[in-house]
Amino acid sequence: MPGDYQGRRVVILGLARQGVALARYLAQQGARVVVSDQQPAAKLAAQVAALSDLPIEFVLGGHPESLLDGADLLCLSGGVAADLPVVQAARRRGVRLSNDSQIFLEVCPPGVRVIAITGSAGKTTTTTLVGRMCGAAWGRVWVGGNIGNPLIADLARMRAGDVVVMELSSFQLELMTRSPQVAAVLNLTPNHLDRHGSMAAYAAAKSRILLYQAAGDVAVLGRDDPGTLALAPLARGRLAYFSAEGPVEDGAFLRGDRLLVAQGGRMEEAASLSDIKLRGPHNVLNVLAACAISAAAGASPAAMRAALVGFTGVEHRLELVGDRRGARWYNDSIATAPERVIAALRSFDEPIVLLLGGRDKQLPWDELAELVRTRVKAVVLFGEAGPLIEAALEKAGVPSERRSRWPSLAQAMPAAAALAAPGDVVLLSPGGTGFDEFRDFVERGEKFRQWVGEM
Repeated sequence: MPGDYQGRRVVILGLARQGVALARYLAQQGARVVVSDQQPAAKLAAQVAALSDLPIEFVLGGHPESLLDGADLLCLSGGVAADLPVVQAARRRGVRLSNDSQIFLEVCPPGVRVIAITGSAGKTTTTTLVGRMCGAAWGRVWVGGNIGNPLIADLARMRAGDVVVMELSSFQLELMTRSPQVAAVLNLTPNHLDRHGSMAAYAAAKSRILLYQAAGDVAVLGRDDPGTLALAPLARGRLAYFSAEGPVEDGAFLRGDRLLVAQGGRMEEAASLSDIKLRGPHNVLNVLAACAISAAAGASPAAMRAALVGFTGVEHRLELVGDRRGARWYNDSIATAPERVIAALRSFDEPIVLLLGGRDKQLPWDELAELVRTRVKAVVLFGEAGPLIEAALEKAGVPSERRSRWPSLAQAMPAAAALAAPGDVVLLSPGGTGFDEFRDFVERGEKFRQWVGEM
């Protein structure tokens, strides 16, 4: 059935950007499309209106099992859990499961090269950089997937010779049975355990990006990360690495202050540390990853260097959003796991007032709490996970006078402003998702930027 949707009944769960784009594509292919979302119709008027020119059926306010009657395919948008009762029922009935990224890989035009990137942290920065590097090398590049525009929406405009760079989350990968020509796993550390249930299940979902490659494809792995390195035996074709700790025979590595690319017995300089305008050692790894991935796709070191010029990062990732009374405010809303907060804290030498909170993903907070004790001037907690994080901070010995807790981010920000002195950094690096207050980390970051601007 892949690629042939004429007359097929396809049910899509989730009416966010991925669901809207997939519904439009499938309806245009002649499928009988049904879109279901747990939100009521009153909250989805804009999405429904965006599809009003197509013969699409909407079932809003829940996911009844009757959706599956006569269904040939059930597609899950990125935020939809694969253990929902309706999804379990689909498995029992033998209804095939898919998503927009899987369908894109199935119908991608011949001659279009596809690069896909996953990992626990750094995906978006690395994907954006690879897009810039490939753009400098070849011109026509499409960047999307878990970030930006769903690539299924751009399919009709793609042609042979184009390059696609896609970010893939564990949620997307757990359903996928296709792999790209270049597949990269940046790192593997605890994340989304509230969704996957265990680290083993989470790692298994990530590993699927490699499982369906062919002998002529390339897998790119982070050599410094034990979890990622353990995936090497799964590689079906050529294996390349990136490392900040030592040389690699195929990939990219750091030697002194130079970023070198090694391939086919040759070694060339792609950039120097002074070319990187991003804060933190974790971003050096992201740049090395981008170089290794771009080299695997055939980009030159010159294209890599050109892409780094003027690149200061992407939104919601250590993004400087304002200077208020001599204190600089940074938006790191993408930091939805304690490990990401640790990387953010290590990116600054200045005294830090840390905004920490959101919704917990059943991840360990102990290591972060210890770093907060030694590295953070004051921590302002907010949101649903506030009491949980405060307990970890208390256990680590963070004095009560250096921490406070507020119900929401909006209430926490004035408290952070009152604590910030000239020369300090006020850092929104929450460690939890934004789902307790916001649609996602993007809306949280945008609200933060807006509120800083209004100070």
